[in-house]
Amino acid sequence: MTQHDHHQHDDHHGHHHDRHGDPHRHDGGDGHEHSPRRATSWWRAGLAVLAIVALARTVFVVPETESAIVTRFGKPVRTIEDPGLKLKWPIDRRLRFDNRVLLYDPAPAEFLTQDKKNLVVDTAVVWRIADPARFLETIGDISGAEMRLHDVVWAGLAAALGRTELSQLVSTKPKHLRIEEVSTEVRESAVAVSLPQLGVEILEVQLTRLSFPEQNLESVFARMRAERERIAKEYRAQGEEQAMIIRAEADRDRELILADAYREAEILRGQGDAEAAGIYGDAYRQDPSLYRFLRTLESYESILDDQTTVILSADSELLSLLGGGSE
Repeated sequence: MTQHDHHQHDDHHGHHHDRHGDPHRHDGGDGHEHSPRRATSWWRAGLAVLAIVALARTVFVVPETESAIVTRFGKPVRTIEDPGLKLKWPIDRRLRFDNRVLLYDPAPAEFLTQDKKNLVVDTAVVWRIADPARFLETIGDISGAEMRLHDVVWAGLAAALGRTELSQLVSTKPKHLRIEEVSTEVRESAVAVSLPQLGVEILEVQLTRLSFPEQNLESVFARMRAERERIAKEYRAQGEEQAMIIRAEADRDRELILADAYREAEILRGQGDAEAAGIYGDAYRQDPSLYRFLRTLESYESILDDQTTVILSADSELLSLLGGGSE
């Protein structure tokens, strides 16, 4: 092998390495050109996602039926009661509160009236969140609020019923009932505690149902029957008293009428006797023998009939008249 051939061989190997080396250099150049573009796209997508998340944590809507409190690290920093689109820092948290009128309908409970009667009372409490900040600080949620309302309302109800007799709660005479007054007393006493301490306003307290405990129903019915019987006896006694008064007045009127009639009869009888005596006197003066004869006939008429037997002496004037009449 000559020196020239040796150089050609080296050149051949050199050209061979250059051909294999050029594609590697070409590919490496294309990779460096596409990597910055791909990284920029990823950065832009990440920033867009972060912007969306930040916007979602910054903007919020308060509906008309709600109020909101913005807290930062658990501490309230702002209370929002007017509806609309609101803003907050992404690190802040929004708490929602229902500002509509709510109804608390607890289970019936037993109370004692002023006259020591057990009474089962069913109530309904109408309330709303009046101060969201105070509500959040002292209660926090609806179930906790109902528990506190139960304590406040029940204390006022026990006190009001303890000043009221059963007849003022259950009666057939509407003017004797005090149910509305009791409801008002309970609401006012409960509001005085719930509004400043709990941030809750009690709008209405209604006694929806009153009943007796099951174990006391029979004794209550027995007392009611006894009371009705007592009232019936009083009415009967009053009726008998009135009947006696009426009978006494009727007997007195009867006696007065009879006395008046007897007096009138005696007067008329006296007047008749006087007139008869006058007639008899006139007849005697005009014809004494005829008068005696007529008087004798009247005597016969009064003492004699077809069933009478008369025994007379021989010298009886009556016999002489009968005998003379037979001749």
